[in-house]
Amino acid sequence: MPDADVGGGTAAELHSVGAQPLLLQPNHHHIPFPFFCVGSAFSEDQCAVLEALFLQTNDWQHRDGAFYRCSLCDVSVKIPVSFQAEIVARMRAMTRLPLVDRVVVTAQRMLPGQVIGIHSDRPLLGYEIARLVVQLNKEWQPDHGGVLELFASPEGKAVFTVDPEYNTAFGFALHAESYHGVTEVTQPRKTVVFNFWHVANTPELAAYVQALFADLHFSELPAALDPVASSAESTLPEETTFRAGTAAIALQRLGYDDATIVTGYRHSAGLAVCDTGDAETDAAVLLADWMAYLYRDSFDLTRWNSLRNKLDRVEAVSRLMPAWQLCLPE
Repeated sequence: MPDADVGGGTAAELHSVGAQPLLLQPNHHHIPFPFFCVGSAFSEDQCAVLEALFLQTNDWQHRDGAFYRCSLCDVSVKIPVSFQAEIVARMRAMTRLPLVDRVVVTAQRMLPGQVIGIHSDRPLLGYEIARLVVQLNKEWQPDHGGVLELFASPEGKAVFTVDPEYNTAFGFALHAESYHGVTEVTQPRKTVVFNFWHVANTPELAAYVQALFADLHFSELPAALDPVASSAESTLPEETTFRAGTAAIALQRLGYDDATIVTGYRHSAGLAVCDTGDAETDAAVLLADWMAYLYRDSFDLTRWNSLRNKLDRVEAVSRLMPAWQLCLPE
């Protein structure tokens, strides 16, 4: 299917990258968290097409909360698939993350007086894992504001600042401590944001996990768990026991027996390490624990890598296959 016309330029201009490869010479940083910056991110023609995205639509979602004030518009369908593929390939190389082909592209507009407060955008269940932010502000001056600030903590001062200069890009992986914000603008600020998903935290996984834990009631757990849960609840934080109970629910709904459910609860509560010697039992407990963590918290790359390493040489069983394929895709 031929590429459609996009605003002031053709979609073909977005993926005619032979003259200038995308996102060359990224400058990587590691403080306060890993990120990279790129100057002259795209060609002039590509920038012109991206700028036209702000002229051709009125379908803006306006955010005017206490700390997040801007307007957003999903422009994904206006970005050619071939150009998206180029962006994903470069982001895989620069972040070293296993990213799916899916990309969601958002035009972001800030008007004078608007500001974005400090936040981290940690990747919740099914959320994106990485972003690429492209600035389209011609003749930007320091008094125009709109500076991206990076923080080591939500209470501290900015550790690093990134000016929103024209055709510059900023990329980073989202996690619980990727704190950032944008200073108040005095002139309109235009940004295009590309959002990327980890292969093991897709919307499809989110749908599966949410269905698994739908209408969650701990009363459905077997009586064999009662003494273990009661003892744990008297000494451990509620967050810990709630997650352990959620893991136990997963095991029950996957059809496992009382002994496995108790083992799973104890493992998730940190009362014991699951090492039964039975490959399926251990795999079921580890997957249930991971899905409970995702459901209650967020996608943690270190935890996921640990899970992958533990189950790397284990053969998936049919009962666990849907969860296995979504949590540990090949």
